[in-house]
Amino acid sequence: MRKLLILSTAPVDEATLQHITGADWEIYSAQDGGIARALLTEHSFEVGLAVLFSCESERSIQWLLDLMLARRKMQWIAALSRQCIDRKPLSDFIAESCYDYHTLPIDPQRLVVTLGHAYGMSILTENTVRQQHDLESQYGLIGNSPTMQTLFRGIQKAAEVDVPVLITGESGTGKEQTAHAIHEYSARAASPFIAMNCAALPANLIQSELFGHEKGAFAGAGDGDRHIGHIESANGGTLFLDEVGDLAPELQANLLRFLEEKKIRRMGGAKPIPVNVRLIAATNTQLEQSVRDGRFREDLYYRLNVLHLRTPGLRERKGDVELLARHFFTKFAAETRTSAKGFSRDALEVINRYDWPGNVRELMNRIRRAVLLSEGPYITPIDLELERRTPVRTFVTLDEARMAADRETIQATLLRTRFNIARASQELGVSRMTLYRLMEKYDIRRDL
Repeated sequence: MRKLLILSTAPVDEATLQHITGADWEIYSAQDGGIARALLTEHSFEVGLAVLFSCESERSIQWLLDLMLARRKMQWIAALSRQCIDRKPLSDFIAESCYDYHTLPIDPQRLVVTLGHAYGMSILTENTVRQQHDLESQYGLIGNSPTMQTLFRGIQKAAEVDVPVLITGESGTGKEQTAHAIHEYSARAASPFIAMNCAALPANLIQSELFGHEKGAFAGAGDGDRHIGHIESANGGTLFLDEVGDLAPELQANLLRFLEEKKIRRMGGAKPIPVNVRLIAATNTQLEQSVRDGRFREDLYYRLNVLHLRTPGLRERKGDVELLARHFFTKFAAETRTSAKGFSRDALEVINRYDWPGNVRELMNRIRRAVLLSEGPYITPIDLELERRTPVRTFVTLDEARMAADRETIQATLLRTRFNIARASQELGVSRMTLYRLMEKYDIRRDL
């Protein structure tokens, strides 16, 4: 049976309850916040009925309003007197938070129809959200742009083979999430996933953190037990090294030796220890340039770069920014008490226009802050702290617009043809050599 939660300031008459029960509803009632919270914890409700017999004291009904706000995903129907409706703060709340409302006294027959419609809308909304999420989300990542489809295909292929992977991309584009997705969908999923940021530790500590050390191996190691490093801790699973380009030369040599021998030596130890670990590395720098400059070992670069994936910046993900913004809003709104129901039209406009130099991480942080600070029914540019900001570029030339359109069209065609160059060149009306030149010009790579 469908479950209905009734929150009321006084008992609802028995005739109304019997009429609702006769329409295949299982009723749970509460007249105070404590009982209501217990019911919400124990049961799952799609629909709630809030009955306000009196609204003279806002304090006396605040518990009820707070619970309705806390469970905004439920479809709420309010039943209240004309006097209550005439109070603007309360009428505004009903308009923003409720599916429908009835004036007292309750017409049971009409109420049952409304409850049925609300339940149907709840199920329809839930199914739509789930279907939309399935279309927009793969491997725990949100997006349906061509660049993200390329990344999804790369994750799938990387998960199927057990070789090192190099992930490149700007800060905040989801390199660690990509690495974790490869691990979760690989044969190593049941074993540890250990992540380490090579730029977050002093060089003299990275050696110990990676390879571990024996008791008293160096000054400051102390007299305690040996320390097991990240590589050994990830045995059987995956080690993710973020900002691998920041490794000191001597550590690069040690990491190369591990990749070649599949063995490590703890600092202060003499015995080699076999370790079965898959290595995924990431960087936001151009490692090829670092190799040319002599700052990164060429042999290590090729050992790491067996498979290459690139996480695109938000500037390249046309249409994904709004998807991500709505995803983060839903997530953070569920974690906090907020009256916001979504984004204003101006907020969506500035979200789509802004250049997002901090990429997904910046977008996520701004949405989280906006949900916490918003006091109105919709999040505004002021809540996002973007009202005085403009994109890094407020205009594009015709050549730039044409190049962007060309790149998107070529990439979409290659994805549709599964990178069959002959078919893609035929669809695009160019020769295969021209298509190869365009792919190089726009840095479009299959990567795998």
